[in-house]
Amino acid sequence: MEQEAERKRGTFLVRILYRQNDSWQGEVLWAEQEEKRYFKSALELLKLMDDALDTLPGNAADWKL
Repeated sequence: MEQEAERKRGTFLVRILYRQNDSWQGEVLWAEQEEKRYFKSALELLKLMDDALDTLPGNAADWKL
């Protein structure tokens, strides 16, 4: 049996500021790195969180917008 790939984990606090054009706008805080980014859509929010986890074990400076 093959060993399962290590899962990436992170804690994100999401604050929805507006709901416009059938999507969310707001801010997301990456708790472990204490870095905040703003997003304009739910898709952008998911992309930000995915990019943040891809930077592990790097630092938040690599977290893309």
